[in-house]
Amino acid sequence: MSRALKVFHQLQIAHSALFRAADHRTRNQIGLSTTQLAVLFILSRTDGQPISEISKTLAMGKSSLTGLVDRMCAKGLVRRSPSQADGRVINIYLEQLGRDALEEGARETKKFNTALLAPFSDAEQDIIGQFLTHLAENADDIINAPPPSAKGDAGND
Repeated sequence: MSRALKVFHQLQIAHSALFRAADHRTRNQIGLSTTQLAVLFILSRTDGQPISEISKTLAMGKSSLTGLVDRMCAKGLVRRSPSQADGRVINIYLEQLGRDALEEGARETKKFNTALLAPFSDAEQDIIGQFLTHLAENADDIINAPPPSAKGDAGND
């Protein structure tokens, strides 16, 4: 099997291993899961988002995210507040404890990034960045592109 055929599987395994290790570390170091930390990062960019927007950004179900936000509210990291534009919508806002946890989480994330990229040259790091950006921006097209034409593909299975 060629290396190109293994990339998707390797990404899946790497993602699982990386986030399992990161989740373990962030829980031990700052008392938050990586998903809770991700919510804080999202709110730091645009505070006061509805759960539906946060769930889209995280590619997470609204019901799962609601439970996560409940736990974050109980810890004093975030608060819910009705939208001024539409009272049916509840927006999520950072609280000071959440900002403090976010600072700690940013330091941890910086350590993760440094460790991830340490074995690679600057040029290789640029390629890694291009690859990851390409995946993020084109994932749907990459996965859902029509199959290549059968013309000339005989014997390549």
